[in-house]
Amino acid sequence: MKNILYSSLFLLAVAGGTAQAQKQAKVTSILQVMDRTTGQTTVVAEYPYLIEAPNWTHDGRWLVYNSGGKLYKVSPDQPGEPQQINTGYADRCNNDHVLSPDGKQIAVSHATREDWQSRIYTLPLEGTDSPRLVTPLAPSYLHGWSPDGKTLAYCADRKGNFDIYTIPVGGGEEKRLTTADDLDDGPEYSPCGKYIWFNSVRSGLMQVWRMKADGSEQTQMTFDEDRNSWFPHVSPDGQWVVYIAYRKGDLKPNEHLANKNVELRLMPAAGGEPKTLLKLFGGQGTINVNSWAPDSRRFAFVSYRLEE
Repeated sequence: MKNILYSSLFLLAVAGGTAQAQKQAKVTSILQVMDRTTGQTTVVAEYPYLIEAPNWTHDGRWLVYNSGGKLYKVSPDQPGEPQQINTGYADRCNNDHVLSPDGKQIAVSHATREDWQSRIYTLPLEGTDSPRLVTPLAPSYLHGWSPDGKTLAYCADRKGNFDIYTIPVGGGEEKRLTTADDLDDGPEYSPCGKYIWFNSVRSGLMQVWRMKADGSEQTQMTFDEDRNSWFPHVSPDGQWVVYIAYRKGDLKPNEHLANKNVELRLMPAAGGEPKTLLKLFGGQGTINVNSWAPDSRRFAFVSYRLEE
């Protein structure tokens, strides 16, 4: 499912011609910032085409997002014309991109030309003509970078099942952390490096889980009977987790589709009852990656509007 879904997104992002242009023209992307303490949302910018998955840079200066297979950055405070980040031949990037702990690099998931499957690459945040391949095996969808800067965590299909893997940033042997049937996805390290948060459908609905960084002590953290919960993102201070939720019945538990009514939810990282911060029209692309600001109060997200 994930591979088919991402392939369709790649085709949308990189295909040329009138049909694609018309389809993109019908989507308005609204880049926003929410303050979790006040519930206030601020519109940074609106774009008459598809953008996805903002990262907030560690210096607080930029929001980095993907659009049309490429990466761009824009100021959250004084938005002007977006600036493209040179990713070289990695020009079919999807919405799985993560910043390094020191803020100097970015890792991307890019569909290679030989088979159109996603592989992970790293490059300087200022851009390069020559990104470096990390995962020769595919498909691999990036989600996490360890706080010590040494390891990447990602979702991958190796034997007909999507599980969570880690690999040294410099490349090497990958390590499989989950073995549950169906989909485990969205692995992201806690700021302390002790845990990896992820989402799993193993209990019937998609729920938020947490495990030790070595894959041990896999523990369910949400128990919602009416929602499918995806992509937990831990705040820089380690206190909060924001994630996106789909209503039960709106899609299959292992799907995270675009153009759905969804909720942004917040829970304490120590565990506890989540609360809904905002209901919006979005889904795929809204908050696939960690988009917390350095202050741990604000986070960025994208909502969408379909135009007739």
